[in-house]
Amino acid sequence: MTTALVAPQQAPTERLIGLVVDSLTSPESKRSYRKALDDFLDWYDREPRAGFTKATIQAYRAHLEERGLSPSTINVRLAAIRKLASEAADNGLMPPELAAGIARVKGARQCGVRSGNWLTRDQAEDLLNAPDHTTLKGKRDRALLGVLLGCGLRRKEAAGLDVAHIQQRDGRWVIVDLIGKGGRVRTVPMPSWAKAAVDVWTVAASIDSGRIFRSINKGDRITGDSMTPQAVFETVRHYAAEIGLGIAPHDLRRTFAKLAHKGQAALEQIQLSLGHASIETTERYLGVRQDLTDAPCDHLGLRVEVAP
Repeated sequence: MTTALVAPQQAPTERLIGLVVDSLTSPESKRSYRKALDDFLDWYDREPRAGFTKATIQAYRAHLEERGLSPSTINVRLAAIRKLASEAADNGLMPPELAAGIARVKGARQCGVRSGNWLTRDQAEDLLNAPDHTTLKGKRDRALLGVLLGCGLRRKEAAGLDVAHIQQRDGRWVIVDLIGKGGRVRTVPMPSWAKAAVDVWTVAASIDSGRIFRSINKGDRITGDSMTPQAVFETVRHYAAEIGLGIAPHDLRRTFAKLAHKGQAALEQIQLSLGHASIETTERYLGVRQDLTDAPCDHLGLRVEVAP
């Protein structure tokens, strides 16, 4: 890594990256910003640059766009660089006017709202039935897919799910005191089939306390007392590929919202289950502004003959 990045003070770059990463609270954000800065420094060192300036960052943004990266990915990387400049200026390692110039570099334009992927009811059922229920791993994975699809959990929430979280309230099973994004605490109702899948897994694995989902080796034996969010991601991708789908855990959360909405669940109740601070976020999940199954064009009443 270059030490000439923050001219003219010649500040140690690794120290600056440490300041940026330490200012973040989310482990995912720490990894994302670290990778963004490592990639930027790698690009920066490939050929002589004019310095850590607004013009340099604009050139880097053009480089990212030429690589075909999505606007959201580009904007995360630029945010990490802006944070690097801010920390450098705050610690007297860079002139404030240079940092201010970098802060004014515009991000990549995002056209419209990403609708994302979601599964149909048949696809969701195929995914739930994909694991081999005769093996310990299959029982775990079916239970995992069950809480992702049936409760709309984030992968980090599923990985951190504890036996004590599942309790009865008002005559039904729920996940209580679940801490989600932004530290928001919520209670999430469980469908009976998801609770049954969890019971099958925990009984087979002799789990009566601690984390519900745990790592399993190739010999079909439990090897740890927890499961990482990345392992949850890989599990979903594996079974999705088996049934010919390219989806991630968050698409199962979106599917939960879509299927619940189509089943006439109240919008505010879906919002509460998902833990969204804003109803607008829930609406984006549902795509209520653009219903692809009952679109306005389906109600035009026109009959047009189409020549072969």
